[in-house]
Amino acid sequence: MFFDEAKIYLKAGDGGDGVVAFRREAYVPKGGPSGGNAGKGGDVWLLADPSINTLIAFRKQTHFRAANGVNGRGKNQTGAAGEDLVIQVPVGTAAYDADSGELLADLAQRDARALMARGGRGGRGNRVFRSSTNQAPRIAENGEPGEELWVRLELKLLADAGIVGVPNAGKSTLLSKVTSARPKIADYPFTTLEPNLGVVVVGERDLVLADIPGLIEGAHAGAGLGHQFLRHIERTRVLIHLLDGLSPDPLGDYDAINVELELFNPALRGKPQVVAFNKMDLPDVSGRWPEVARALRARGAGDPQAISAVTGEGLDLLLHRVAGILEELPPAVEDQPVARPVLLPAEDKSFTVERRPDGVWHVHGPYIEKIVAMTKWDYYAAVMRFQRILEALGITQALRVAGIAEGDTVHIGGIEFEWSD
Repeated sequence: MFFDEAKIYLKAGDGGDGVVAFRREAYVPKGGPSGGNAGKGGDVWLLADPSINTLIAFRKQTHFRAANGVNGRGKNQTGAAGEDLVIQVPVGTAAYDADSGELLADLAQRDARALMARGGRGGRGNRVFRSSTNQAPRIAENGEPGEELWVRLELKLLADAGIVGVPNAGKSTLLSKVTSARPKIADYPFTTLEPNLGVVVVGERDLVLADIPGLIEGAHAGAGLGHQFLRHIERTRVLIHLLDGLSPDPLGDYDAINVELELFNPALRGKPQVVAFNKMDLPDVSGRWPEVARALRARGAGDPQAISAVTGEGLDLLLHRVAGILEELPPAVEDQPVARPVLLPAEDKSFTVERRPDGVWHVHGPYIEKIVAMTKWDYYAAVMRFQRILEALGITQALRVAGIAEGDTVHIGGIEFEWSD
């Protein structure tokens, strides 16, 4: 089975914790603070590996975590950074945020890398907090939590030409005739339930062909598993539009497939097409060919080809036609990996305040919740620093305006406090 979709959970490493320590050596009675900073958490990367062909590996493992940073130590020793986690995926994989649907990375070339989740910053030790007015600070930070998210992976085949058409048009037979690929073939619709790839040598050029399962009306909206198949056509440079010579209305099939391509992605309608009228080995089909050819030319189909995928009639001419079009096209511009910016954006310091029916006040906001996670609550100086941050962000004033009273409970980032002025 061809596995071209997966959903995985990624968690970057948390930063290590800073430490409160003081220099204690003989003959150094006032050595001062010596707590070292902690190491950064490991990042999570995706790497396009040409040796991988499907996403089947993610059926067995869906959760991935990078290493945490190492805690700081005394004597100003800095903790080591957590090791990055690199996840190999097939070339042609696109990664989307599973919640928002935002494109995070498009790995369309070999060895492309994309940063998916950043490791948390390491907490600072008390040496950093020393100042002229506080020579012996008893304050340090916990590490910043690493980013985490669910990612949806989609694999889009990389091929020179994609064979498209209605079910039972002979796409798999054509692929098996000209390449060593051995797709399932039978005389009924929807034999092919997954894309197949094959390589054929035309002159001095190797062509990669993709057999895309049959498309039906409504494919752009998901009918007949259309969504799962149409995306594999997006990276092909030329389309071989195969018509079923035994169809009651081959011209209607031609129009319907082109409509589905355009509705799914308008760029697909602009791809070069070579139209091939299949099953010419049958007398009824060969007899109607001149009329169909005239109608196709009138529709702007260029110079349609008459072929028989079973006997091989016209296949050499078809393949040379495709190779010629590829030679005339400008060189393919390899997509660079689209990744989340390496430079951190400005901190979002917005927050909301609400009082639940149980009387507990809840404060939500990405920045203040991160500060809660990084605060060492065992140290009085750290608690006082947190209170100053609340005031600086305007949270203290917002709670007072909302009507908070002495002794009320405040919940922020998993920690509860008792309010007191």
